[in-house]
Amino acid sequence: MAIASLPGLAFAALVLAAASSAASAAAPVTFIFGDSLTEVGNNNYLQYSLAKSNYPWYGVDYVGGQASGRFTNGRTIGDIISEKLGISSPPPYLSLSQNDDALLKGVNYASGGAGILNDTGLYFIQRLSFDDQINNFAKTKQRIQSKIGEVAADKLCNEATYFIGIGSNDYVNNFLQPFLPDGQQYTHDEFIDLLISTLYQQLSRLYQLGARKMVMHGLGPLGCIPSQRVKSKNGQCLKRVNQWIQEFNSETQKLVASLNGRLPNAKLIFADTYPAVLDLIDNPTTYGFKISNTSCCNVDSNIGGLCLPNSKLCSNRSEYVFWDAFHPSDAANAVLAEKLFSSLFSATLSPAPAPSP
Repeated sequence: MAIASLPGLAFAALVLAAASSAASAAAPVTFIFGDSLTEVGNNNYLQYSLAKSNYPWYGVDYVGGQASGRFTNGRTIGDIISEKLGISSPPPYLSLSQNDDALLKGVNYASGGAGILNDTGLYFIQRLSFDDQINNFAKTKQRIQSKIGEVAADKLCNEATYFIGIGSNDYVNNFLQPFLPDGQQYTHDEFIDLLISTLYQQLSRLYQLGARKMVMHGLGPLGCIPSQRVKSKNGQCLKRVNQWIQEFNSETQKLVASLNGRLPNAKLIFADTYPAVLDLIDNPTTYGFKISNTSCCNVDSNIGGLCLPNSKLCSNRSEYVFWDAFHPSDAANAVLAEKLFSSLFSATLSPAPAPSP
């Protein structure tokens, strides 16, 4: 659930970038990497991908009521925060031509089914792994260089904010699937070591390509999403899965601290999404919801968990935290965005500490 709950620190980074850029009359530039929680349509351009949401009922509450490639009934949190900042959500990379001026304003590389590991989501046939997404960013930088020159391109990339939410599929569509080899081949400790060592190489490469301000989002409580709850006898959260996720988050936080110490001018932030999402799931009525243990769209969680055209929808979509077996509803995304944005502004508006004597 990584991107579904973009945390206050991430918003702070983006808002501060927006504020500083406003002084120079330039909108903030954001590059987004991730999976279906962040995707805005890249997989629609992959002919053989089985990880698509380009059919009803996806997008039923989005502008125009049509599917947009987002894996929810409406907006992602990235969309909502972009609205609050007065900027457009970055478009999907595969929708842009090589000379498109939109490349200068930010790009979304996220792809449903993507993971840190290249073999994650293999049964979706086509998806853009994190490595693929970084390769596409490298191509973007080359195109930007051809437009505005190397010096200006380096400046743009250095000053941009990079949002990275990846890793959920490495569990849900890899390690936790009994018919895939990784869950049989590795202990969980070994699997985390593999994920973190791979992530180290990937974040280091992004840095080499010019990324300095990177927000690495931790994973949410995957043991509580509907696709995992159905595996328990009483429909409760899977404690072991949540424990594994917390271990991954802890190791990722250490990795971020390590990279900040090693890479000059790097400003990596680990954004802990876990507590905010868990609170929304555990205490839905506090936020105006009624149901957080199953999805609005009546899906078959044992087979795929996506909202198919012949699925039956709940009567009030705003009362459900989850849209399908994996993804939050538009209403849940809105509540999380508002909550985190409000906490950010309250921190921003608090008086600055007095200087030391």
